[in-house]
Amino acid sequence: MAVKKSELSGVPSLNAKTIERIEILLPPTSQEQTAIATILSDIDAEIAVLETKLKKSRHIKQGMVQELLTGRIRLV
Repeated sequence: MAVKKSELSGVPSLNAKTIERIEILLPPTSQEQTAIATILSDIDAEIAVLETKLKKSRHIKQGMVQELLTGRIRLV
């Protein structure tokens, strides 16, 4: 099966010949690839935890502002 290449792209100076010359460096061993993947997964999990904390903090802030605006709590 022949591979067809399209010379069209959203970037006028980007074409098939330019893309063919791009070198993609990969980690030399599967162990290193696995280690990198593990680190990235750990970072994703940490980001999810931080996003949850941020969401909770925003809800607490919204509740506090509501308490102040309704006058149920007053700052002295």
